[in-house]
Amino acid sequence: MRTGARILLGYFAIVGLAAVLLGQVFMAQVKPGVRQAMEDTLVDTANVLAALASDDLLAGRIADGRFAAHVRSMQGRDPGAEIWGFPKRATAYRVYVTDARGIVVFDSAGRDVGRDYSRWNDVYLTLRGRYGARSTAEDPARPDSSVMHVAAPIHDEAGAIVGVLTVAKPNSVLAPFIERGQRTILYWGIALLGVALLVGIVTAAWLSRQLGALRGYARAATTGERTPLPPLRGEFAELGQAMESMRVQLEGKQYVERYVQELTHEMKSPLAAIRASAELLEGPLEPADRERFAGTVREQGERLTRMVERMLALAAVEHRQALETVAPVPVSALLEAAAAGMQPVLEARGQRLRVRTDGDLVVNGDAFLLRQALENLLDNASGFAPAGSELELEASREGQEVVLHVLDRGPGVPHYALERVFERFYSLPRPDGTHRSSGLGLCFVAEVADLHGGRATLDNRRDGGACASLYLPAA
Repeated sequence: MRTGARILLGYFAIVGLAAVLLGQVFMAQVKPGVRQAMEDTLVDTANVLAALASDDLLAGRIADGRFAAHVRSMQGRDPGAEIWGFPKRATAYRVYVTDARGIVVFDSAGRDVGRDYSRWNDVYLTLRGRYGARSTAEDPARPDSSVMHVAAPIHDEAGAIVGVLTVAKPNSVLAPFIERGQRTILYWGIALLGVALLVGIVTAAWLSRQLGALRGYARAATTGERTPLPPLRGEFAELGQAMESMRVQLEGKQYVERYVQELTHEMKSPLAAIRASAELLEGPLEPADRERFAGTVREQGERLTRMVERMLALAAVEHRQALETVAPVPVSALLEAAAAGMQPVLEARGQRLRVRTDGDLVVNGDAFLLRQALENLLDNASGFAPAGSELELEASREGQEVVLHVLDRGPGVPHYALERVFERFYSLPRPDGTHRSSGLGLCFVAEVADLHGGRATLDNRRDGGACASLYLPAA
């Protein structure tokens, strides 16, 4: 499982668990919270009414006095209220009064007068000077029929408890408020969870993209590919810069070590020939032998010079991660410039070059490097082509690519060497018996092609000879 997916799952699990726990807490607290508020209101109401009922109770007219008349008249009142969107058109209070023995002496509902309520908590506890309240279901078969009862003591002039007034209100009148509160919490909880999930997805995707870019960059750097540091942000950018710096330092060290080893190996042969010729030149020799050995020294010296020059050019190209200057390069002008640069070499070998291009082709890149690459291909083709033969330099468009072909009529490339011709220092003997080349020309071409986002190939022609191709993205 990818790191981004793990982060997303862990984040969502934590947020989901927190949302569930908070939702349960809030949902569970809505009902008791609303009921506590109602109970507080009932306490105030009961105490106010108890104070108002004390005179009639002490006078023995609680059942038909002014207090009873006012309470009964309350039953028919229309409050005309609008409470947070819920209309209220009738009162839901029930008021009853018990004497000092707990016997009901007044009931606004007119149903339980004369009954013994001394065992109910509201009456029992209040008669003993404590806070009395209870919640009892009107119908035991219906849990939603519970009614809250809150009592207050009625005192005589000496302060003794002579009765109890209880205010009762069905809990069902609170159901709309409780349901709306729970529904609101549920909706907002779902919305919060959705937002948390969205934030988690975006964050995980961003982290995954940053890590993926770093992973791709590390893999490309491991295989030696040219790849720029991807655009990163925050600490990932700092990590990327650290990786880039480490890669440059490691590549530079390994690059120098590898080049020194390879250059030393390739220089052994010409240096041995120069040393042997110099030793022979120190002794007595015939003029013809002296001239031959002097020619060997000069030829091997020139070979070393070409090797060092090409090594420096190849090192300059290989060290680049991207082109420094990119501009449109007309292909026809590029071919003409490369042909003109190679003309002295071709004339010395009695060879001809035919240039052909299709239309106004254009590529983006570095004209100087592309010309050097073409001249290397032409020099390689000229070295393997017979003296007096014709070479061809062609350009055409294939899909989204411009293809440059250099064709010769030489012996072609042995099959065992086709996969190695672009390796550094790999070379084949020339057909005319001259020394091998430096083995750096085709490697230089491959590096230039890669630097331009293209590729280089070398294949044998069906009717004899070889075809070197340079594929470049069309502008």
